[in-house]
Amino acid sequence: MEIRIQKYFTDCGVLSRRAAEAEIEAGRVTVNGLRATVGQKIDTELDIVKYLGKRVEPTGDRHLYIALNKPRGCVTTASDEKGRRCVTDLVADLHERVYPVGRLDMDSDGLLLLTNDGELTNFLTHPRHMIGKVYHVKVKGRITPEKASLIGRSIEIGGADTRPVKVNIIGFDEHSTLLELTLFEGKNRQIRRMCEDKGVEVLKLTRVAIGNITLGALQPGRYRKLTGAEIKYLKNEMKKEKGKNDA
Repeated sequence: MEIRIQKYFTDCGVLSRRAAEAEIEAGRVTVNGLRATVGQKIDTELDIVKYLGKRVEPTGDRHLYIALNKPRGCVTTASDEKGRRCVTDLVADLHERVYPVGRLDMDSDGLLLLTNDGELTNFLTHPRHMIGKVYHVKVKGRITPEKASLIGRSIEIGGADTRPVKVNIIGFDEHSTLLELTLFEGKNRQIRRMCEDKGVEVLKLTRVAIGNITLGALQPGRYRKLTGAEIKYLKNEMKKEKGKNDA
C-alpha cells in the first residue's frame, strides 16, 4: 500500500505528521538508503524507512502512554545534535520507543506526555484541540490582580494573535509571585513572551497538568505509565473532536 511518508510515521506511532515533516526536512529520515522528502510516497510493504538510523515499523496494538516530570535543562526531542540530554534518555529502560507529545522548553520543567500512539499525538498537538494545559509560573516581584489580568491578554506570536489566557494569583513570598495560567494552545515560549511583553520576569515555569492528568508527586526526571482512566479520558477527548469534525 502506498501512503505519504509523514502519515506512515503517524501510523507507526513514532511521530506526529508535523514532527515527522520537521525530521524529514532535517535529513534524519531515509527511504531505501536515500534521503527522504516531505510528501514522498512509500510502499509500506516494500520500502525500508529509517529514522536516526533505525528502521521505522508499525507497533501493532502495543501502545504506551507515559507521564514524565521533565527537569530543567533537558530538551524535548528524541535526539540532539548538541549532545544535550533528551527526554527520551529518561525513559530509555522502556521496551518500546516513545516520543514526546508537543514541547516543553529547555528552561521549563513539569508534566510531559510521551507515547507511541501516533493518532493520539497528532490530536494533542493539533492547534484546534481544547485540552487545557496548566502552568505554575513564579515571577519576580509582587503582581497585582490588575497586572495579572494584563499578562493574560492576547499578544502576537508568529504573525497571529494568541487566545486570551486567564491568570490567577496563587500566592506571594518576599520577592516573587506565583501565578497559575491555563493555555489551550502552545505557541513557542508563549508564557515567557506574554510575561516579557508586560515587563514581568519569569523565575520558574512548571507545567502541572494536561487536562485531567496531573503532575502530582512525580519527582523530576521520573516517569509513570498513565492509568487506564487517564488513557480513556484522552481517547474520549479525541473522539469528541472527531465527532465535531464529522458533524
